[in-house]
Amino acid sequence: MSGYREQSLTGATGVELVLALYNGLIRFLLHARACVVEGDVRGRRLSVKRALDIVMYLQARLRMDLGGETAVALNDFYVAAFTLILEASQAASLEKMDEVIQCVRGVREAWVIVARDPKAGRVLPQDLRRGESALLLSSEEPFVERTSAGWSA
Repeated sequence: MSGYREQSLTGATGVELVLALYNGLIRFLLHARACVVEGDVRGRRLSVKRALDIVMYLQARLRMDLGGETAVALNDFYVAAFTLILEASQAASLEKMDEVIQCVRGVREAWVIVARDPKAGRVLPQDLRRGESALLLSSEEPFVERTSAGWSA
């Protein structure tokens, strides 16, 4: 990851970090879509894996005890997104890829509205900030996969 991006995440609020994760999710989904068009099965699978990693991370960080109906709605969204991403990848379906990309973009836009509220950045727990930074650092390269011996291209 570039030093600039690392610096920009260092001072980010929790909501800004969630937006960065959504941006990464959209980036990996768009790459997976491009791989469907190109017939690049390996590239599609790697990008889908990264997208699913982000969805699972966001879902795991939900505070159901504090988030009320919003947390429940986000949890339902993450379950549906996860399923749709898998279905889109398995079928190599541009239509399903487009559908999930549109859904993610819609929820991202809601986070943009939340980000405009200065109080919102203080609501997310600190462990979310640390974890998001690590996930964003690890998901910079969509073309690298983890093996038992380390990272390989």
